[in-house]
Amino acid sequence: MTRAMSTARRVVRVGSIGLRLAAGAMALSRLVRAANVAPPVRPTLTPMQSISVVIPARDEAGRIGPLLDSVVGAPGVREVIVVDDQSSDDTAAIAQRAGASVVAGTPLPDGWAGKAWALQQGIEAAGSDWVVTLDADTRPAPRLPTALVARAVGDRLDFLTVAGRFDCPTAGSRWLHPAMLTTLVYRFGPPGIQTSRPDRLLGNGQCATFERRWFLDTGGMELVRGQVVEDVALSRHLASDGWRVGFLDASDLLTVRMFESFGDAWHGWGRSLALPQVEPRSRQLLDLGLIVLAQVLPAPRLLFGRGDVLDVALAAVRLGTLAGTRRAYTRVDASYWLSPLADPLAAFAIARGIARRGRQTWRGRTYA
Repeated sequence: MTRAMSTARRVVRVGSIGLRLAAGAMALSRLVRAANVAPPVRPTLTPMQSISVVIPARDEAGRIGPLLDSVVGAPGVREVIVVDDQSSDDTAAIAQRAGASVVAGTPLPDGWAGKAWALQQGIEAAGSDWVVTLDADTRPAPRLPTALVARAVGDRLDFLTVAGRFDCPTAGSRWLHPAMLTTLVYRFGPPGIQTSRPDRLLGNGQCATFERRWFLDTGGMELVRGQVVEDVALSRHLASDGWRVGFLDASDLLTVRMFESFGDAWHGWGRSLALPQVEPRSRQLLDLGLIVLAQVLPAPRLLFGRGDVLDVALAAVRLGTLAGTRRAYTRVDASYWLSPLADPLAAFAIARGIARRGRQTWRGRTYA
């Protein structure tokens, strides 16, 4: 009996090492590709194409002003369109005073998510060759729209989204947010990595650009009308249809203030971190296992004296990601450097997203 138990323990130990090795190798294969990412988006001369900036906005009176100050009258921008998605505040009035054109959003049709419907209305109303979409919580440099279009034209990209630099105003958000961001890096790699697999693409709906006519002719936002994580779904749908899709770094030209606090980050990003409706359940679970084994467990195992050489290596890799992602934040302080301690919460947020069933509420609307 003792020999059998000893053999069983060895089998379990070998199996555990094998799983951790596989998870670590998979994560490392994505992280090392950061050395060969595409260059970030840089300021450029004004392109020949005309540009319409489209901003979907629902109850954004408190946030939209700085964005409008940057893009209304910016180089190369022909018009700024704010789609007032049935706001209950002064969003429309603020947009009009800033010099933007306001489209009064119509009621949400059956089967549509709110942001997708607002974007569709704004894109249809635009009058330029190219459209740049921006969320109300973004803070772009005035040169961003022209830089995006020039980069899309230069790289022959049909659809381009970019990642900006995060402004996390509280210590709690600066602690949790980087842990959540790192789960995406472990699963998909950083922005700028090229992949031939449409089903592994990421996209960022906070800022995108595309040719208006082509986009509408292919179906526009109706392609992902019911998706809550519409940005990733759209990037993958277009890539699977043969579009050249890019996801690049534009942190020198774009800042995003998504969440004001720990609670905002937990509830706001936590609802979409598992990529519901976009990733199949089997892959969600596989990626969650990777996060737990390669990102979460090494540090606790070492702390409680259960670690081995593999844990040391994985913990070192995790610390290395802090150096890699620090440029993604406007402020890097002790909260940021301690963010690996929030890795278990980030993994739990993914697990909660996978397990969640039923309807979700967002911006006062309920979705399946």
